[in-house]
Parts: sequence; structure tokens; C-alpha cells
Amino acid sequence: MISRRNIRVKVMQILYALESAELPLTSREAARRFIDQHLDQSEAIYIYLLYFLTEVACYARTDAQIRASKLLPTPEDLNVNTKIADNKWVKYLQEHPVFQQKKKKALLEPILDMDLVKKIYHQLIDLDVYRFYIIAAERDEKEEKEILSYIFHELMMKNEEFDQHMEDNFPHWSDDRDMMSVLINNFFQKPMGIDFNAIVPEEKREYAAELLFTAYEKKSYCRELITPKLEHWDPERIAMIDMILMIMAICEFLYFPTIPTKVTINEYIDIAKAYSTPQSGQFVNGILDNILKDLVAQEKIQKTDQARN
Repeated sequence: MISRRNIRVKVMQILYALESAELPLTSREAARRFIDQHLDQSEAIYIYLLYFLTEVACYARTDAQIRASKLLPTPEDLNVNTKIADNKWVKYLQEHPVFQQKKKKALLEPILDMDLVKKIYHQLIDLDVYRFYIIAAERDEKEEKEILSYIFHELMMKNEEFDQHMEDNFPHWSDDRDMMSVLINNFFQKPMGIDFNAIVPEEKREYAAELLFTAYEKKSYCRELITPKLEHWDPERIAMIDMILMIMAICEFLYFPTIPTKVTINEYIDIAKAYSTPQSGQFVNGILDNILKDLVAQEKIQKTDQARN
């Protein structure tokens, strides 16, 4: 479910941290431990977003109980609509054994901010989209998904307080934020098609660990390929992120036979644009293109015909 682009970003961040702190990476096992920590947090973020969403929906029951227990409840207080608490996909998540196991393993319950859940719920019940949902006579599968999608995209992801809550509890939230929108959308499209045991498949973890260790181990060799292409550029003044991204790309050229070179170049150009300087995309593109031409001429590029991104 997590894309290779997101994995590349995580590898880049780890290499940047290692370079900045001048820390060694001693083995593939160490690389696997580093990357697993990052990917486990991405998995926890995904599970938490769905967990928070179900809690907003289920707060309808809590609201009904609080209002009914008033000293002098109004007729409206005694007739709070709790339809959303029984939303098909809320119940699906609540009863899904793997989802619940993941939530428990990641220790997410103590993180939950019930005051924020309450605020978002009360924002929801004042909206027309919610009123239309609760007055529908029958449950429509499409509408069941749409109301949850609305809560997620409009009330959670556009909420500054929620964004800060995520930032406070998940250090990599800002890097994973866009990816999470895609993953949650995938859930809304095909909820029962989601394998919660494969949020980060084993092959993606292996790829990440191998890319991390290879880029660290081969950085001197890759720098030797990069330096002659810099012309008037001082290698020491090049943005560290640009250098790291070029090293990672060269490693994919040489040591990852199932990844097409075109895919590699395009991915690292996009990452450079997003995470480095405004000129980095063009700069990385030019250097990598020149290096690739040399490697092809020297017959050092060996790719299979089963390449996939």
C-alpha cells in the first residue's frame, strides 16, 4: 500500500540524519532496524486516522447519553440521532480483528484526544451534509462511505488543531500526510479489499533496507561518478539532499535490476523538487542523465524485463 516514492523519501531522510550526525551504518540488519522504525510509524499513522474517524462517528452515542442525562432534557436532547455510530464501515473497523490488533500493538488509545473528537463531532452535526445523512430512510453503501470521507477530508485534514495533534504525536506526520490521504481514499473506495497485514508489505521493507544500506555503502563510489559531471560546481557546496538523492538514484541504476532507469530518474527529480531547492529538480536531472549515459555505454546497466515501480 505504501508507495516506493514514500519509501525513497524515508531512506533519504535516514541518510541525511546519518550524514549530519556522522553516524555509521554497520550492516543490512542495522539498516532494516532503521527503516522498520520509520515504516512502523507510517503504519501507525494510517491505523490511527481510521481509529480517530470511528471515534468521531461513535461520539454520537456519547452525545446522546450526555444530553439525555441533563436535569431538564428537551425533546431534542432525548432524541439525538445516533445513526452514524452504526455506520457500516465504522462497525466493520470496530469488528475487524487485524485492525484492532494493529491499533492495540501501536498503543494508539492513549494518544486519542477525546476533546478534539468531541469538537469535530459537534462541527459535523451542524452541517447540512450530516442532516441529509441522518434523515435518509435507508442505509446506502455509497452514502455510508461519503459521510466518513467528508469527516476525514473536510473536518480532520483541514483542521489546524487536528494537524497539530498529529504533528505532536507522530514525528513524521508532515512527510506522510499526503500519502495518508491517498491511502484513506483507497479504503473508502474498497474497504473490504484492504489487507491490514500488508499496509507495508515485506517486499517494500526489504527494498527500503537494501536501498538504505546500498546507498550508504556505495556513497564513495557514487560520488566518484558524480564529481566529474559537476563542471563548475563545488561538490562541497551542493545541497546535501541533492547529493544523497543522486547517490540513491545511481544505486538504483546499478544494483536494483527490476526498477527501470526512467522510473528512477523521474522519481528522484520529483523528490528533489519537493524536498530540496527550487533548482534541484533540473540539477539532479542533468547530472543523473549524464551519468546514466556513461553507465549504459560501459554496459554497467543490467535491467530485467519484469521491472515495476
